[in-house]
Parts: sequence; structure tokens; C-alpha cells
Amino acid sequence: MGDERIDFASRVIKASREDIYRAFVDPKALVSWLPPDGMSAEVQAFDARPGGTYRMTLRYERPEHGTRGKTSEDSDVVEGSFAELVPNERIVQLVTFASDDPAFAGVMKMTWSLTAVPGGTEVEIRCEDVPSGIRKEDHDVGLRSSLDNLAKFVE
Repeated sequence: MGDERIDFASRVIKASREDIYRAFVDPKALVSWLPPDGMSAEVQAFDARPGGTYRMTLRYERPEHGTRGKTSEDSDVVEGSFAELVPNERIVQLVTFASDDPAFAGVMKMTWSLTAVPGGTEVEIRCEDVPSGIRKEDHDVGLRSSLDNLAKFVE
């Protein structure tokens, strides 16, 4: 052990914690803001309750040189469960990627925290046990992009 990677991003969004939380637990809203730039999403299953599960396909709109999906050439299939849902405060997800590549194996824990601050809500995302196949630089860009998209969606 000892090599578990943690990635982190945060942003203040000019919206209430309630509006932001709703954007997480509504699958139609989620697919409109969660995919980083250059990707789209489709939800196959979604049960937003503690212990509930979801399945989502993220598609690369324009696969670039060296960019491949984890599941297929142009897609990432994500299977997850909601470990914890604290309305308007925290969403904890346990995420796995459907992939034959061992570099994407394992469970990544994603914790989204919502904290009221002057002028809005600070949204923090902490990803623990990030699979080694996800380049840190790419993940950082993706996390920031999702936060930017969330801000555009709720502001």
C-alpha cells in the first residue's frame, strides 16, 4: 500500500447548496454538467439513495491522439454506488470503471462536499485511490472542467 493517489479540486459557485445538491441527484441534470469538456454522458441506471447504484457511459466526442476510453476506443463505462448522501452537504460515491486494463481496476472513492460561503457554495471534490491508468494531469483538468460545467448549470 502507500501508493494510493488522491486528487482534489474545488471551486466557489454562486448558487445555494440546495441547488447544487439537486444537480447531483437528478440524472438528467447530472449528464448535462458532469462530463468534462469534449465528452458527453448517458445514464443507464440511477438510484440516488444511500446504497443505491448507477451506471453511466461517458463518450469522447473527438478522441484525440493517445486518448482512449477505458472501456472502448471512445467510451468510459462507470459503475458506482452512493456510499453516503447527506442532503445539501455531501455526496460520497464508490466508482469502478468497466475495463479489461488492470491500470483502471479498483474502486475510486469520490467525495463531493458542499460548504456555504459568502457569495455561494464551495464545492470540493476529493478522489481517493485513483486508478494508476488515469493520468493526474488529465484528471485535474477533468475535475476542474466538471466544476466549471456545474457552475454554468446552476448559476
